[in-house]
Amino acid sequence: MSDFQIGDKVSVLDDAIDGVVTGINSDQITIETSDGFPMTYFVNELVKNLISSDLKGFISNSAISQVKAEKQEEKKRTFTKDKKSSREVFALEVDLHIEKLVPNKTGLSNYDILNIQMDTAKRQMDFAIRNRIPKLVLIHGVGEGVLKSELDFLLRRYENITVQEANYQKYGQGAMEVYFLQKK
Repeated sequence: MSDFQIGDKVSVLDDAIDGVVTGINSDQITIETSDGFPMTYFVNELVKNLISSDLKGFISNSAISQVKAEKQEEKKRTFTKDKKSSREVFALEVDLHIEKLVPNKTGLSNYDILNIQMDTAKRQMDFAIRNRIPKLVLIHGVGEGVLKSELDFLLRRYENITVQEANYQKYGQGAMEVYFLQKK
């Protein structure tokens, strides 16, 4: 036999439906929804709603008043702007993977691919210097290291730059950061 009685307030477990028990027939319960519709459910699909008089034995009055006070308190929203470190400046990111540079790489030799990547890196370096961009991130990827060694050779030709490995958490092992030392 179920613990439900006619007049109990119940909720349907898998639906947002509340109602009052109007009929009990072995393992099926008929409820009248809050919208006034009669619906029949199995006992295991319903849960009895405890009203405040049933809860008094479980929850103290002070706990209830504290919850009510918290609900009524108006919480002020605070906004804080994160301060960026001196190294966190605008960075121009250049992905040198060949798939990002050309629409179709079929028919390109390794020599052609490397030349396209190096031309792109040089063009972006010159663009960053011309537009006084303080930081350039060259994403070369991890592989045999041919592109990385060619980039190192290219970057040695430039003055007033510092080069370091890029943020590992953001880029992994396949990227380098180039900082441009700006003259005032």
